[in-house]
Amino acid sequence: MTQQAAQPPRFTFKTLVLLLLPIVLLAGVIAVFVNTGGGLDLESPVPVETLTIERYVLKDNLIEIYVQNTSPQEITLAQAIINAAVWPIEVAPDASIPRLGRAVVRINFPWSYGEAYALTLFSANSVPFNLEIPVAFETPEPSSKSFWSFALIGLYVGVIPVFLGIFWFPVLRTLGKKWMTFLMAVTVGLLIFLGLDTITEAFDQAARVPGAFQGVGLIGIGVVATFLLLDVISKRQADTGRDEAAKRLNLAFMIAVGIGIHNLGEGLAIGAAYNIGEISLGTFLVVGFIIQNITEGLGIISPVLRDQPGLRSLALMGLIGGAPAILGAWIGGFAPSPTLAVLFLAIGAGAIFQVVYEIAKLIQKDISKQPMPGTVFSGVLAGMLLLWVTGLLIK
Repeated sequence: MTQQAAQPPRFTFKTLVLLLLPIVLLAGVIAVFVNTGGGLDLESPVPVETLTIERYVLKDNLIEIYVQNTSPQEITLAQAIINAAVWPIEVAPDASIPRLGRAVVRINFPWSYGEAYALTLFSANSVPFNLEIPVAFETPEPSSKSFWSFALIGLYVGVIPVFLGIFWFPVLRTLGKKWMTFLMAVTVGLLIFLGLDTITEAFDQAARVPGAFQGVGLIGIGVVATFLLLDVISKRQADTGRDEAAKRLNLAFMIAVGIGIHNLGEGLAIGAAYNIGEISLGTFLVVGFIIQNITEGLGIISPVLRDQPGLRSLALMGLIGGAPAILGAWIGGFAPSPTLAVLFLAIGAGAIFQVVYEIAKLIQKDISKQPMPGTVFSGVLAGMLLLWVTGLLIK
C-alpha cells in the first residue's frame, strides 16, 4: 500500500479571519488612544504646523508659490511679508489646506529683474514659512524653444560624452587579456565612485523632502528594491542557457541602465539650477559632467571588449546610458521635485551597485583561471581615483 503525499494546507476563510483579527484589534487600540489621549488630558500649547514650499514661479508682477501641507492638521494661510512689507495673498483652491494637500499662493508683487527677495508666508496662527529668491527673473515656461534647449543640454551632458567613451571600443579590443581584466576592474572603481556620489546626492536632496515622505526611507526603498529586482532579472537570464558572450552583452546593457539613471539625476540638478536662475551654476555643472561622463562610455563597453557586438547594440547602449540626462533636464527645468529627485537617485544607486556585484562575479571567474589580484586592485583604485581627480578639477 503506497503512502499518499501530504497535501499542502488550504487557505480557508477561518485562516483569513485569524490573520486579520490582530490587525483589527490593533486598529481599535490606536483609535481608543487617539480619542482618549491615553488618559492624559493634555493639548499642545503651540500648533504643530509645517508647510513645504516646493517651488516658486515668477511672472509679470506676480509671484506664484507651490506649497504642500505636511503638518498633522489643516493649515490656513493668512498673509505674506516680502522684504519687510506686508502683502495680501490669494490661495487656490482654498486658503485652508488639508493634511498633505497642495495649493498655489499668488502674490501680486512688482518684483524687479535681478533683485533678491526674502519672502515669508504666515499661517492664521502666525507660524512663519520662509522662502529665499536669490535672483528674480521670469521663470521659463514650457515652450518649444525651452523644451529643445533643455534637450540640447542633456545631449551635451549625457549622450555625447557617453558615445565618445564608446568610440574607444576598436582600440581597446587590441589589448591583451590582462589589460581587459584591468579595464573591467577600472569599471568597478568608476561605478563604486558613481554609486557613492549618487547616494550622497540622494541624502542631500532628502534633507529637502517633506518630513511626512521620509526621504531617508525613500532612499532605502529605491536602493534595495532596484538592487534585488535587477538581481532577479540577471539570475533568470542566466538560467536561460545563454552563452558567455550573451551574458557579457547583457551585463553591458545593465551597466548602461545604471549609468543612465545616474545621468538622469545629473540632468535634474542642471535643470533645477537653471529653473531658479543659477545660470553660472548650471553652466558649471554642464561642463563638469561633460568631462566626467566620457569615462562612463568606457565602463559600458568594458564587459564586451572580447566580443563583437553590433553597431546597433553599441548605439543602443549609448542612448540608454546618456539620453536619460535629457529627461532629467526637462523634469528639473520645468517641474523640480526633491521627492522625485531622491527616488531617481536612489534607483540609480541601487542599479549601479547591482552592476558592480555582477562585474565582480565576472572578474572572479576570470582570475580563477589566471590569478591577477594586483591587476584587479590597481584597476579598481585607478577607476576611483580617476573620478576623484576629475571632481577635484571641476567641482
